[in-house]
Amino acid sequence: MEAAIEKLDLAKADPNYYKAGSKPKLVDLDAYYYLSHEGEGSPSDQAFALAIERLYAVVYQIKFLCKAQDMDFVVPKMEGQWWIAGGSEVQHLFTTKPESEWLWKIMLRMPDFVEADHFYRAVQLVKKKKPDLLDDQVKLQLSKAGRAVQVLHLGSYHAEQPTIAKAIQFIQSNDLQINAYHKEIYLTDPRKTPEEKLQTIIRYGVA
Repeated sequence: MEAAIEKLDLAKADPNYYKAGSKPKLVDLDAYYYLSHEGEGSPSDQAFALAIERLYAVVYQIKFLCKAQDMDFVVPKMEGQWWIAGGSEVQHLFTTKPESEWLWKIMLRMPDFVEADHFYRAVQLVKKKKPDLLDDQVKLQLSKAGRAVQVLHLGSYHAEQPTIAKAIQFIQSNDLQINAYHKEIYLTDPRKTPEEKLQTIIRYGVA
């Protein structure tokens, strides 16, 4: 009997990236490839749901192709960057700006063994199976994370402001400057997790 292929789980393999505590912490991160999809508007809009569908359609085809090469992996946690036109507006983005003005990029970090050919072939497979789903919105992009401050938020996405304030206070007290958009890593699935138990890493690139 053939041995089962060991799946790479990035959440376990890279705890520096996927684990945070209730107190803000400074971390140093590498450059990573991500599947990504950009858009604008409220996360409750159909466009956001469609972007998620597109992203996961591609990642599962990549997983299928990698598994055939004995390189299986657990689909990573979804991430999101949020900003408005003209800047990040970290302190005010979610409290003073209407959701219709939000800009976003949702992302899935890819294992190191995922190559451009896997991505290209996966996109073609999705287009063949669901010809109306994709129109080159999903990208494979390299992003350098660098130094960042991160903190764990527990509870509703709509109640992040105290956690954001905690992170910003830490950044300011350590004479750091935010140099990237507001980023979130969604450790729990909101479809399966009670709102009060949601876990989200909030991260800011700093210099």
